[in-house]
Amino acid sequence: MPARIYQRPKNAMQSGKALLDQWILDFVPAEAKRPDPLMGWAGSGDTQTQVTLRFDSREEAVAYAEKHGIAATVHATPPRRLKLQAYADNFR
Repeated sequence: MPARIYQRPKNAMQSGKALLDQWILDFVPAEAKRPDPLMGWAGSGDTQTQVTLRFDSREEAVAYAEKHGIAATVHATPPRRLKLQAYADNFR
């Protein structure tokens, strides 16, 4: 069961940076989702996609994956670029 480890991305709808230091381990879906014949909702029989584990550091997440035999790939966090802009720039 392959998994991926990544750092929580910043929410685009909020300016706060809470919980950005958490690392997430979640499992890759084993089967594609299909529509339910009765209700039409998308679903699958794969219950591993519902599991999300949170860790305080990257090393803890990798150690957990190695201890339990989970083949995990670590996705690097892109560097945060700060765009400094002044109100006066709107009138140039």
